[in-house]
Amino acid sequence: MNAQHEQTGHYAAVNGLNMYYEIHGKGMPLVLIHGGGSTIASNYGRILPDLAKTHQVIAVELQAHGHTKDIDRPLSFEQDADDVAALLKQLHVEKADIMGFSNGATTTLQIAIRYPGLVNKIILASTLYKREGMQPGFFEGMEHATFDQMPQPLKEAFLKANPDPKGLDASFHRDVARMVAFKDISDELIKKIQVPALVINGDAEVIKAEHAFSLSRTLPHAQLAILPGGHGDYIGEICAPDRDSKIPDLVVAMIEKFLRN
Repeated sequence: MNAQHEQTGHYAAVNGLNMYYEIHGKGMPLVLIHGGGSTIASNYGRILPDLAKTHQVIAVELQAHGHTKDIDRPLSFEQDADDVAALLKQLHVEKADIMGFSNGATTTLQIAIRYPGLVNKIILASTLYKREGMQPGFFEGMEHATFDQMPQPLKEAFLKANPDPKGLDASFHRDVARMVAFKDISDELIKKIQVPALVINGDAEVIKAEHAFSLSRTLPHAQLAILPGGHGDYIGEICAPDRDSKIPDLVVAMIEKFLRN
């Protein structure tokens, strides 16, 4: 994807942010939202080219992530949702399919809650909506998280997008603070999301499979897929141990079928 950045990378002034985004392909807009400490390339590098064969993929980098530098304002899933919605308005996108991974999936929920008219369908990959959805000890660990614990592939991918080590450090601490302060999204708000949803989760990852099942049953119109592996392995996320896995190809096919029907 790096070779394409010069052609596809853009910046937009969004709510005081100089927000980076890329556009790949043509068709119905499909917005890709990355997870914590991540970039477009580190989360979606494996599946984005395939998705762009049939969609206009709009991939974003949120505040303090990748090419999008941090600014002096709080980081929240609600603010990220507002930023994505403002970007789409600038791009004259009236309705889009939206896929989020990890923190990006929580942001996708907030977009669907806050901007229902903007959303056609949502794909929720490894989604946290209640604190109980994390494996035991996660939030206690977050309160003492250190920069050394951030996976090296994520660090390297971030620095490829933004070579400033201070930017990477800010991103890490922003994400940690947001997770420590995370508050549950109520079932009442989840039940208001009327668009079709595809909920995807690994069977051996930080988000409990039971949590994904619960989300799929709380959403009024959801399908569920639980796949073998860890956090993001099923989309070929940069930390996935098996680089030759065919499961991301299966997931792309599932996404295509869901969006097509």
